[in-house]
Amino acid sequence: MDGSGGEDAEDSTFTSISLADDTDQSSRILYPRPRSLLPKMMNADMDAVDAENQVELEEKTRLINQVLELQHTLEDLSARVDAVKEENLKLKSENQVLGQYIENLMSASSVFQTTDTKSKRK
Repeated sequence: MDGSGGEDAEDSTFTSISLADDTDQSSRILYPRPRSLLPKMMNADMDAVDAENQVELEEKTRLINQVLELQHTLEDLSARVDAVKEENLKLKSENQVLGQYIENLMSASSVFQTTDTKSKRK
């Protein structure tokens, strides 16, 4: 050190640990300060990173909730499609039965008989 800054300049970056009981500066070893004593600029950067992480977490949560809602909607639509398919099969079956019934009525009725006998009378 140049001696003008003294021990204050030394304390801003390093922590000195004495190896002997005397206060002689030559017997001290300098160690870097712990991370908890980072400059305020680093703390501000960490706060910005924490804010970004919070925003990302909120975005992920929103997307997860949206995906879950869409999954429930898809399940509901799938169930509705299945119900409509069943109803469609039921109605087709009923239509076949009604069609058969109408054919049987038409064949049993003289009104719907073939017109061959009428054309022979003329």
